[in-house]
Amino acid sequence: MTPDAKQPQPAGRLKVNIPAGLEPTYANLALITHSPSEIVIDLAQVMPQVPEARVRTRVVMTPINAKLLQRALAEHLTRFETEHGEIKIPHGITLADQLFRRGETGSEETGEPEA
Repeated sequence: MTPDAKQPQPAGRLKVNIPAGLEPTYANLALITHSPSEIVIDLAQVMPQVPEARVRTRVVMTPINAKLLQRALAEHLTRFETEHGEIKIPHGITLADQLFRRGETGSEETGEPEA
């Protein structure tokens, strides 16, 4: 075989090229929608005291790839919790409650009694 000939990748291995200047995107909100053939995930940033979220990245994938992503995330979260302890999800009024329950009034939205 000549030195210039490409050798095949071992089975199950995929070479992934990450560009040197690739900037990471921080997201603390995900908006997920779907059609019969696609899952769309918009990753956004919500800043304190700003009543608007800014979508930074949109990921579109097939339902099977979304299912595989779900499985991979579950596996990694299990490993993370094994190493670092349980990830505790806060109870009560959360950012998601504030964003997705806007039309409601009273104690459920603000934690205060209705006037």
